[in-house]
Amino acid sequence: MEMSRINFMPNLPILINMSNNRFRPGRAGKFAFAALFFVFTVSFGFGFGFGIDDADIAPWVLRQYRSIDDSPLFPEAFFNSFLDEQRLMENARPFWAATEAETRLLNTRHESLLLNNYILVFYGHPRSRGMGVIGRYPKPVLLDWMNNLGAEYSAIAGGTNVINAFHIIYGTVHPDASIGIIDHDLLREWIEFALENDMLIFIDHQMGRYSPEASLRRMFRWLHYPNVHLALDPEWRTLRPLIVIGHLTADELNHLQDIMEEYLRENNLPGERFFMIHQFNHVMIRNRPDVRNDHRRVRFIHNAAGIGTPQMKRDLWDFTTRATNIPVNGFKLWFDFGFVGHTDIPLMTPQQVFDLRPRPFIVMYQ
Repeated sequence: MEMSRINFMPNLPILINMSNNRFRPGRAGKFAFAALFFVFTVSFGFGFGFGIDDADIAPWVLRQYRSIDDSPLFPEAFFNSFLDEQRLMENARPFWAATEAETRLLNTRHESLLLNNYILVFYGHPRSRGMGVIGRYPKPVLLDWMNNLGAEYSAIAGGTNVINAFHIIYGTVHPDASIGIIDHDLLREWIEFALENDMLIFIDHQMGRYSPEASLRRMFRWLHYPNVHLALDPEWRTLRPLIVIGHLTADELNHLQDIMEEYLRENNLPGERFFMIHQFNHVMIRNRPDVRNDHRRVRFIHNAAGIGTPQMKRDLWDFTTRATNIPVNGFKLWFDFGFVGHTDIPLMTPQQVFDLRPRPFIVMYQ
């Protein structure tokens, strides 16, 4: 059997069977004809039959969006070559132009929460007045306070958007290193309030006697809410809380990011998620230069959590930001609620905070 190539259409090679001098398409030819028929059908359908109402999102856009399991693509999506490739693919679609709604939806594939946003966080436990600002005021009062404070930060940053967030202690360490878990109905109430008000939620496990992996996995179910992010506090990963400062190693942190990303993929959960670790002492993260920050779906947040004078906090900030392998940083401040040793005196102003270099992406108040 002799196989030959002919140009049925320019630049479209079709394999045909030339045995017995008869024109019969081979297997590849049949596939090519089927593909060609499909392209023309779709082209004419979009051009003349189906139509796209400018107020709607085309079904193929929704299918593409829902099939994405690596969204957002960070940092690959920021390379011009990647964006050019995506643009060429979209421009190649016959008889089609994106509506505004479609453009917004497709762009979410490439967006990170850290693009053109700062994040303002209030920290605490809803049922504890002593563990932070969250337990001292009703949710609407906190939200108004955050909106006003966020407006100050936004003005300093030239109008850059500020996203509000609650940071809720999910697992609270006890003196014997056991853990008390927040009431799930209470947590759900705060998460849903945050969803209604375009806020993020961090939930934080203090670990105590439990392993880092078990502590993190216990919070995974809450990632099914699209606004939920996770945190661990190495200070309390110890059998002797308030006596011995706990720690996590670089290997542990890398593994924790791996399993969090795996969970997001396996459950097809949308978007980028933050994984925050607090540090105020050099012992809290061991082998810090070996911590990875190369995950596509999990963004590691290194939070400077110390208490003290403005100069003490600047010194801690310098120590934190020397870890250039984990460059996304948060900066924690402490309101004065009358607890000796747990107050920044004086509290740094928003201008002083945003004068830090590099400027923190996340500003947290306890």
